[in-house]
This record gives sequence, C-alpha cells and structure tokens, in this order.
Amino acid sequence: MGGIILVNEGDEADASWHSTPAAAASTAVPAVPGKTAAAREESGTVESLTFSATGDIMMASAPGGLPPKNGDGFFDGVRKDLASDLVMGNLEQPLTDDTGASKCGRPARSGCFAFRSPPSYAGHLKDGGFQLMNLANNHAKDFGAAGNRNTITALEGAGLKYTGAADLITTVEVKGVKVAVIGFAPYAGSNNLNDLTHARDLVKRAKQEADLVVVQAHMGAEGATMNHVKPGTENYLGENRGDPIKFSHTVIDAGADLVIGHGPHVLRGMEFYKGKLIAYSLGNFAGGGHTLSKDGILKYAGILRVTMRSDGTYTGGKFVSTYLDSSGLPTRDTAGQHGRELVSTLTKADFRSTGAVIGDDGTIKPPA
Repeated sequence: MGGIILVNEGDEADASWHSTPAAAASTAVPAVPGKTAAAREESGTVESLTFSATGDIMMASAPGGLPPKNGDGFFDGVRKDLASDLVMGNLEQPLTDDTGASKCGRPARSGCFAFRSPPSYAGHLKDGGFQLMNLANNHAKDFGAAGNRNTITALEGAGLKYTGAADLITTVEVKGVKVAVIGFAPYAGSNNLNDLTHARDLVKRAKQEADLVVVQAHMGAEGATMNHVKPGTENYLGENRGDPIKFSHTVIDAGADLVIGHGPHVLRGMEFYKGKLIAYSLGNFAGGGHTLSKDGILKYAGILRVTMRSDGTYTGGKFVSTYLDSSGLPTRDTAGQHGRELVSTLTKADFRSTGAVIGDDGTIKPPA
C-alpha cells in the first residue's frame, strides 16, 4: 500500500473542521522533491495509481451498540482487498464521546438517528488500511461542531487525512503524483453539491493544484427502492439531495477524473462520461453496532478499485463484492457476488449507452 504525503488542505472557513488552530496549521508539510507529473509525461514515465474506495462506514452506535471485541479487527475480512495506493472511505458518523449536543435532542426525537463511535475507533480505520476519509454527509455533525472537531482530532491522531468542509481541497502526494480529493453534500459546512457554479470553480482550482482530482459526493435519495439513477433532482424527507447525473457531469467537465457517490445506502449503477468513471453509490460498507440495515439489498456493497495514469487516463477497474455480516462487519461475498450482480443489472437498466461493462470477475470497462 503506497504511502501518502499531505501537500495542502486548503483554507476552510468553518472552525469546526479543525481540531485546534495549531493542529490545523501543522498538518501542511513540503511535497517530496521530484519531477512533476507533467515532466514525467514528457519523458514517457507516466505513473499509474490504483485507488480503492468504499461506501458508508458506521462502526458503532456508542455507548451501547458496540461491535464484537470493541471493534478490534473490524476490517480484517476486507483489508487485503482494500490495499492500494490510496484507500478512501465515507465516514458516516463522528468519532467522539458524547458532547451533549445530539442533533436529535434529549430524549431523541422519533425517527431521528444520531450515531457516534468512540474516538479510539480511528485506529480501526487505520488498521484496515484507510488513508483518507470523506466527511461530507448527513451524519458527520450528529453531535454538533464539537463532535466534528473531535472527529478531526481522532483522524489526525491516527495519521488519517480527511475532506468534506466548504472550500476544502485535500491534496496528497502518491508515488510522486498530486491527488486532490473534494467532498460535496447538500448540508451546511460542506461544499454544496446543488451549487454547480461553485462546484465547477472548486474543481477547476483543484485541477490547477493537482494532477488528479477525485470527487466524493453525498447525493441522491435513500432507501431500498432508490437504487436507480434517473435524470433530475432527487428529494428525501424534504431535502434536496441534488441531481446526481448533472452534478457528476459538471465536475468532470471542470476537470474531475473520478466521481464516487454515497448517500442512497444502496448500490447504484456506474457510467463513463468523457472517459471518466462515475460510481453513483457504493452502498453500506460497514454497519457495526446495529447502525446500518442488513435487510435485503441494503446489506450488499463493495470495494471500488480504479487504476489510472497520472494524466487521468482510465486503465482499469474492479468491483469487489461485500456484504454486512450479522454484526455489521464488512465481509467478502465470494460465493454470492450479489453486489457485482446488482451493479451490473442497474448499470444496464439506467445507462444503456454510457454504462460501465461489469465482467463476471468484477472488472470494470468502458462501453465499446
């Protein structure tokens, strides 16, 4: 698994996205000296990088809903499949002790869900191989600004990077290639995926700072019946969850090389747009402590593996099927391959001309 070096984390305005001012300032370190990607391309030595990404991750529902062994070995069943040059996940909960500021109030309002894992669980993410977590989602601030700051502190303490705050471009250097990762969501404090002008400008800025741009987006309505991607805006519980197709195409037009979707809590199809892969939703990857549903198709997910050159050329990909076991731990679905079958079927239904071709072995190819 390739190491990463933090180059720049931007100047996000929301103070809750920093552990402390001193800690935030201390994270920037110089890039490793060497040829730029452009120089390598001119010399014919273009690097290839492999990214791996997962869907929604909830490890516990503290204090009562903890996974077996307090989460030790939580990702052991999928760690080898996650290993790549840059491993990313969507952390769908804060890592914090009880801040006394649950979004659901005290006692919790009916139908409202606030989840948290102990700060020490950042170590489980690290042990699983994760290197960068997306926090642009509807649960990152379940325990308020203090809980969000505690999450940042926990991630930084474990040596993990994060993205998701407004105007935050997280840039890491992998094998000498600068990779920018930006998180979008329809929530305050995040980059607004419904503001396409800002999204376009932010991605363009990221492209000036990095060789490759990866966009993580919490988009689309959620639930077992929301696994199809259709043109137009999607709403859920009164929230405008964006127009996933329009947003994804917009950021690719602006320079994004890969778009990874979250939010629906089910798998969705994949398409290629101008040679760039869009995975509209990777599903429920981890749901320890009775957090994410294991009913029906909600328990199926997968690991997306994508290889591309430093100039953004897609060279290959694979979908590794997983499911939530009885404890909510991510587990390889070697026998059923339900996730792969779902993604393939949904892709054929929703993207007849632009859909990715999903092979029986999980390989992902552009349409002919």
